[in-house]
Amino acid sequence: MATVLDTLQKGTAYLQKHGVDEARLNMQLLLAHALKCDRMRLYLDFDRVLDEAQLEKLRELTKRRGRGEPLQHLLGTVEFCGREFLTDARALIPRPETEELVERLSRELRAQPRRDLRLLDMGTGSGVIGLSLAADLDEHGPQVDLADLSPDALALAGENRARLGLDADRVRLVESDLFSAIDGPYDLIVANLPYIPESERTALSREVRRDPDLALFGGGESGTDTMERFLADCVAHLKPGGKVAMEFGEGQADRLAEAARAAGLDEVVIVTDLSGCQRFLFAVNPADRA
Repeated sequence: MATVLDTLQKGTAYLQKHGVDEARLNMQLLLAHALKCDRMRLYLDFDRVLDEAQLEKLRELTKRRGRGEPLQHLLGTVEFCGREFLTDARALIPRPETEELVERLSRELRAQPRRDLRLLDMGTGSGVIGLSLAADLDEHGPQVDLADLSPDALALAGENRARLGLDADRVRLVESDLFSAIDGPYDLIVANLPYIPESERTALSREVRRDPDLALFGGGESGTDTMERFLADCVAHLKPGGKVAMEFGEGQADRLAEAARAAGLDEVVIVTDLSGCQRFLFAVNPADRA
């Protein structure tokens, strides 16, 4: 008879053998998911005997994790800015750095609330950026557009919109190659676009390589082609005084700051993340623009 403790120990050893980082934590989360309980509950039930159906489900999950399938895909959800979102292979798994961006923007927007606010989340993926901001500002009723080139990603964003109970008329999904199907103008355009150079593909972890190529590789030698296209077209879709905020990768700050200025954006600022890496660009469309 296999108990919770036996299963946890054997599963942890299996994941370690197959090169999974934080193998014990991964196994705890898989076990809690299979048993439909809180992870901490496992420690109160170490002697609980698992039935064959539970063991079979857990064996399959453990094998898939050992083959490099991301933990978040196996669990089906990820926590982002205090909310639980659906996540799967249709879109990029949200990263902790992106939470920093959303938290900063949310603080700024809530400090000066407006009833007529219009936001665009470009390259929305699973929708975590735009949906988090929409939920944070829900009482003020902003118009939030979630744009992506991928219909699959937009479908996932729609499921997350429903999960959060947000109004589909106020939080809209737009299939668009950058601004090709976007009207505007907006008070804020936020973007987490693909920024990895193709040359770094082989250096990515096997888990990251499970994310869609469309969400990972930004084009060009430096990986900035998509982001530079985005910046070049931003001004035409921003209100005077409107802001743009974007996340980018290591070593791309100078190139993107130059592209933002060349596009006519003002007050271009580069901000580091909590690990000290240059990670975010903020800029403003001049208020006196004709």
